[in-house]
Amino acid sequence: MHPQNSKTNKIWRIIDIINWGKDYLKKLQFENPRFEIEILLQHLIGCKKIDLYLDFEKVVKPKDLIILRGWIKRRIQKEPLQYIIGYSDFYGRTFKVNKHVLIPRPETETLIDISVDVLSKIKKPVIIDVGTGSGCIGITLALEIPLSKVLAIDISESALSVAKTNAKTYDLENIEFIKMDFLNQNINHSVDLLVSNPPYIANEEINELMKDVKDYEPITALTDKSDGLTFYKKISNIIPSVLKKNRAVIIEVGRGNHHDKVKEIFYKEGYNDIEAFHDLNKDIRVLMINN
Repeated sequence: MHPQNSKTNKIWRIIDIINWGKDYLKKLQFENPRFEIEILLQHLIGCKKIDLYLDFEKVVKPKDLIILRGWIKRRIQKEPLQYIIGYSDFYGRTFKVNKHVLIPRPETETLIDISVDVLSKIKKPVIIDVGTGSGCIGITLALEIPLSKVLAIDISESALSVAKTNAKTYDLENIEFIKMDFLNQNINHSVDLLVSNPPYIANEEINELMKDVKDYEPITALTDKSDGLTFYKKISNIIPSVLKKNRAVIIEVGRGNHHDKVKEIFYKEGYNDIEAFHDLNKDIRVLMINN
């Protein structure tokens, strides 16, 4: 008997659901079963993690059990937890997410750290965020650097709608969202920083991704439907016309030797001043190209 069975008369307390969920999801080989059920309960009840344990004897209402049942069914089908609850944390803030945008990853926070440091000596930097998606990069930079002007572009109107909602949450006035096909349109701005987490997974590698990713996250945010290098090639080509002198491009790259392939693109265009940055797993995930 478990909370997925809405016909049961059993009374379910918070602690009962945590214990059941932990065991149930563990049997289904979820990596962090306790974390998963805690997040769902926090969202269901509208509380913080500590409140679950301070009020662990609280009885969960039958109508809420039905809602929880639906969420668990979706999660079992490998729908990302962030899409189920409708938000994701990034750089200490909360961002709305749905099926139209890529879920922000912790490793992308490295890109923010480097960008903030690089721009620290520029009074009113102009930043362009290529492929903004949820807006997590552009919005975070706009918040961390209040005097900046951020241009956030994306080809997807649906993604831009999510990003605009996120910007309103933080009452931002120093960010502008632009619908643009980056690969086929020109950027008519001069900027101090071009930042991007572009689609970098090669088309032939898509089927190797986890079900959570390949079946649910937007394919256009994952792959260029080619070799995973298309966006980097375009970025390398537009540096002379878009980037101010002695400024930088900061980009996220894939795992493995992907960074070497990306470096080679910029080397061929004459950009030899390239710095590599590691994530917490000691993988090179961010490159900074100085012009």
